[in-house]
Amino acid sequence: MTRFPPATIEKHIRKKHPGCPDFAVAFFVAEIAKKDWRSASIGMAVGITMQNVLRHTMTEYDQLLLEGVDRAEARRRVQPRINSMIAGWKANPLSAEASGLGPP
Repeated sequence: MTRFPPATIEKHIRKKHPGCPDFAVAFFVAEIAKKDWRSASIGMAVGITMQNVLRHTMTEYDQLLLEGVDRAEARRRVQPRINSMIAGWKANPLSAEASGLGPP
């Protein structure tokens, strides 16, 4: 089993997802650091955690399951939204600002 140190997790997230808000970075670091990761790289641990958290908190995934939608179909329906959020975090916030896409 592998446990990743919080500083290492934070460094990875900030490098690979520079647009991720500070509060989300802190949350993900805490979630990842408290688990034993069996044969997972830090990138896999970050990806799995981001996917799961976003699926359950930022989409209608759980509601779809309650309505009887098959798990695979519910995941298929919400995945574009999850992909969009993560893609936004991968963008450098400074380049988005310079291009007029980010906040001034």
